[in-house]
Amino acid sequence: MLGLMQSQQLLISTLIDFAERHHGEGEVVSRRVEGDIHRTTYKDIAVRARKVANALDQMDLAFSDRVATLAWNGYRHLELYFGVSGSGRVLHTLNPRLHPDQIAWIANHAEDQVLCFDMSFLPIIQAVHSRCTTVKHWIALCDADKLPADTGIPGLQSYEAWMGKQPEQYTWPEFDENSASSMCYTSGTTGNPKAALYSHRSTILHAFSGALPDALNMSARDAVLPVVPMFHVNAWGLPYSAAMTGAKLVFPGPAMDGKSIFELIESEKVSFAAGVPTVWQMMLAHMQSANLKFSTLKRTVIGGSACPPAMITAFNDVYGVEVLHAWGMTEMSPLGTVCTLKNKHLSMDSADKMNVRLKQGRGIYGVDMKIVDEMGKELPWDGKAYGDLLVKGPWIISEYFKGEGGSPLVDGWFPTGDVATIDPDGYMQITDRSKDVIKSGGEWISSIDVENIAMAHPAVAMAACIGMKHPKWDERPIIAVVKKPGSEVTRDELLAFYEGKTAKWQVPDDVVFVDTIPLGGTGKMQKSKLREMLKDYRLPML
Repeated sequence: MLGLMQSQQLLISTLIDFAERHHGEGEVVSRRVEGDIHRTTYKDIAVRARKVANALDQMDLAFSDRVATLAWNGYRHLELYFGVSGSGRVLHTLNPRLHPDQIAWIANHAEDQVLCFDMSFLPIIQAVHSRCTTVKHWIALCDADKLPADTGIPGLQSYEAWMGKQPEQYTWPEFDENSASSMCYTSGTTGNPKAALYSHRSTILHAFSGALPDALNMSARDAVLPVVPMFHVNAWGLPYSAAMTGAKLVFPGPAMDGKSIFELIESEKVSFAAGVPTVWQMMLAHMQSANLKFSTLKRTVIGGSACPPAMITAFNDVYGVEVLHAWGMTEMSPLGTVCTLKNKHLSMDSADKMNVRLKQGRGIYGVDMKIVDEMGKELPWDGKAYGDLLVKGPWIISEYFKGEGGSPLVDGWFPTGDVATIDPDGYMQITDRSKDVIKSGGEWISSIDVENIAMAHPAVAMAACIGMKHPKWDERPIIAVVKKPGSEVTRDELLAFYEGKTAKWQVPDDVVFVDTIPLGGTGKMQKSKLREMLKDYRLPML
């Protein structure tokens, strides 16, 4: 017997229709590439998304053809989010932080037909356009009078001229909710980047679950600042959850420095922000140097890499902002866990609460997790056993685009490449990436734990722990450190800082001071490049 309910496909077009009808006056504020602040509403975004869809139809693009973007967080990018996917095409967000050779390879592999880009990325486009063999149309996200006369890109149009002349009316097509809606390439795999291909259904379900109170807790009463880029796993799904709830959206554009982010939070009365630790480090440093406080910010979700305890303490205790530690991956759309406290934790003292907050959190509805040993045997949720973390759910990939690399699944579960523990309350904690875990004398050392202690030192701006070959212990940890400007700390002082904070055998053997630690396109530390930087380093034989 089937239920007697109406049937409606879960399509991304329904999100912007809902936002227009029920939250039409909801604000979308953007700092533009030009430097000014632009203001619009969900109603206007909906109208312009329909114009985008009409413009794409005029190009005779086929269903599921890919439309690429190379753009910052802003209102035009948001219009493309809805106009491209809503019309049945696939939005492909390109990462401008990649090398031009990688961008060209990815655009060709995706078979992009259209590429829309912010003018600040014109030099990248000029470097790659002749190599992007499938791209037939180039659109600059600017007004017609801001388009240079000679860019060297044949047929280049301004976004406003391209879509501005189109009708405001458009009937969104109905199609199978399992159709592809957007795609993101990940460099977190071996070999060439591979693409996660999201569906309308997976995106809507992800937006629902991400907005829940025990996840990101989004509502029409929020002003949301996605510092996480819209080219990084669709800004963690925040644009979709915002349209679903009617939350005000505030976009930072290209100004990602601490001063600019803080000023935007204050001027637009932001209540909720999301980004990776490196962004918040810059903002906190700016605030501390100028003795500033927040007036409206209530919570921030921090993901992409482990959040140092010192950052959680600064947000919670100094500035009164709740930190939501989160974890996920491109292959997971990306949300998997969020560290919101249960009622039992509220009466805990600050030290015990911190022990919970340091974990990556509980699985949100739709994500199932397990940890297994080297033989694939499931391990207990006791907070002590650690093993390879596997996940499954309706917004987790079943395979990569074009079947690259074959099926990644193990008995229906996706292996994340992380090593983790899960406690009896379901809180998961990443102890390492499987490729970064340090095995010393038969025991595992968590590089994250070693880094977190170093990051708590007042003179340390950034720290990365890697393992170095050792003739007796197989591997031993060292810590690479970037000092804060104007601060000093010696090797011996930093090693002494570890005393009493971890077991003696987990203390790194050495400190290497560096000017920079390599970061990837999403702000994560690239330890493979750090190892290459330190290829001539030799451990002191203690």
